[in-house]
Amino acid sequence: MSRIATIDIGTNTTLLLIAEASGGTITVLEDRAEITRLGRGIGLTWEPSEGSQTLPRWYAAGEAGGLPTRGRGLAQEGIDRTLAVLSGYAVLARVHEAPIFAIGTEALRRAPNAADFLCRAAALLDTPVEVISGEREAALTFLAAKLSFPEAASHTMVVVDIGGGSTEVIVARQGTVDFCRSLPVGSVRLTERHILHDPALAHEMEAVRDEVVSHLAETPFPSETDRPCLVGVAGTVTTLAAMAQDLRSYDPALVHGYRLTMPALDKQVDRLAASTQREREAMAGLDPRRADVILSGALILSEIVRRVGVAEVLVSDRGIRWGLLHEKLGMG
Repeated sequence: MSRIATIDIGTNTTLLLIAEASGGTITVLEDRAEITRLGRGIGLTWEPSEGSQTLPRWYAAGEAGGLPTRGRGLAQEGIDRTLAVLSGYAVLARVHEAPIFAIGTEALRRAPNAADFLCRAAALLDTPVEVISGEREAALTFLAAKLSFPEAASHTMVVVDIGGGSTEVIVARQGTVDFCRSLPVGSVRLTERHILHDPALAHEMEAVRDEVVSHLAETPFPSETDRPCLVGVAGTVTTLAAMAQDLRSYDPALVHGYRLTMPALDKQVDRLAASTQREREAMAGLDPRRADVILSGALILSEIVRRVGVAEVLVSDRGIRWGLLHEKLGMG
């Protein structure tokens, strides 16, 4: 099998990669990413204070169908958006005569109505969607990072994949994974839980940081004496790299392998914290559809960089869809 399509159905984004392998060389035929927000609301823990009906900024009555509650399933709008994107991806795969391998992550792990969505998605793709564990998600992320940056992988490497619903953390030494964990913190999840104002208030951002720090406290990162390389994967990290370079249009060649320094990251966090959503939507390098959740994602990355104790993040444009590609091609 030399030509395949891999699809990653995430909480925030649905991604497609179609590639062909020949003699150890991979040629990308299609590489697509659409923000479909499938998992909007499923991690909600919002409750009104006594006598208050203040709602989270993301909430819209027409979308949620009533007041938000705990334990929501996948919302119909997110289901419809995601299925429409999957339909288009299926057409592209058929055009390229590439068999499809599709995986689902945090939103589909948690949603009580995931089975109905999965049935409809399988019919569109003509193949089942595999809902993977956080550990398998981390393993695929690491495989992609290891093959993207073999020199870094030959030493001590920490890989973080900041998604909409969860963040995967992998610690590896000399190419072997020592530790991996899926943390229940993601850009969509923490925005829905804590960010109620536009711009965000200081105590809301502090609540995001506090929740991230509480989860990172039990994560056994290598010591600074190990001189680890921190690799950042997925849309939050690539967006911050594009913003740092003031890219008017996204260019994977300029993002993949970019070194995002701590001062540059702090600068972007400050910009995002001081701006309204409308102002963020106009920022170079930032997809307007990510403008409502990028601040929480940036705060997650900021706390991880501080916890690992490194000066920069090596940015990867190749996430779990690439790991799945390598796995199916037997290149792991």
